[in-house]
Amino acid sequence: SFESIPTGWSAVEKIPQAGLYQMLAFVGFLELGVMKDSANGAAPGDFPGDFRNGALDFGWDTFSAEEQAQKRGIELNNGRAAQMGILALMVHEQLGVSLWPGGI
Repeated sequence: SFESIPTGWSAVEKIPQAGLYQMLAFVGFLELGVMKDSANGAAPGDFPGDFRNGALDFGWDTFSAEEQAQKRGIELNNGRAAQMGILALMVHEQLGVSLWPGGI
């Protein structure tokens, strides 16, 4: 049951080995088959990390070059902020300090 699984890094130790292999296989499948610049036969992207494959269109091509550059920069900064946030949570967990209200 989910109640028996602890929070944080100690939860990783409770995952069965078959479950870890399943996650590894799924990530490998995504890396090798789905998340490619030319996924589903589409032309390679306009820039590194452009994974558009024609399935979803949010109007990217309607933006000017300046707007596209600004939006790519914003997306990169949001990704960096998320990475720093999760790193802070991991460090505080290892230090034994809870950042959650009321503690965990």
